[in-house]
Amino acid sequence: MRFVSLISAIVVFFSANLLAATSSQHSSQGSTTATIGKVDLVVVNKSARKMRLLKNGEVVREYRIAMGDRPKGHKLTEGDQRTPQGRYLLDYKKSDSAYYRAIHISYPNAEDRLRAAALGLEPGGQIMIHGQNPNSSLSPSEAQKLNWTDGCIAIKNHEMDELWQAIEINTPIEIWP
Repeated sequence: MRFVSLISAIVVFFSANLLAATSSQHSSQGSTTATIGKVDLVVVNKSARKMRLLKNGEVVREYRIAMGDRPKGHKLTEGDQRTPQGRYLLDYKKSDSAYYRAIHISYPNAEDRLRAAALGLEPGGQIMIHGQNPNSSLSPSEAQKLNWTDGCIAIKNHEMDELWQAIEINTPIEIWP
């Protein structure tokens, strides 16, 4: 009888630990920002349509992105439907964006302005990471399969909430071809 009681106690102990581990694993896979904390770098790979959040060199989150209608190449001028390429800063947050929330990318930098001037162009600006279009008839998952912005980077609204909490003002962003 003691042996059965001992086995029962062991089963209860391991079951409780397994339940606790499973519960904590589920919360870390959800959209809670407490699990990733603050990140120190955002990397966008335009050709892969991915945005990665890094902390101490490790990827802690990855999102599928939508960009402008002409995603290839570096942004040269306002209205060209391109997303810039290079190293910038996420320099302010805009909570009242027409696209849910937005975080501004510090485009154009000095190099972008010089390039545009050499070509006799205006470099444009107001490039943001933002949420979904509230007027779209597409689901967020369907919209992420398309390039629908004017050169900005779009993610789903719940991902925008997570990014909003994960970055500090002036977090660097690298946008690769």
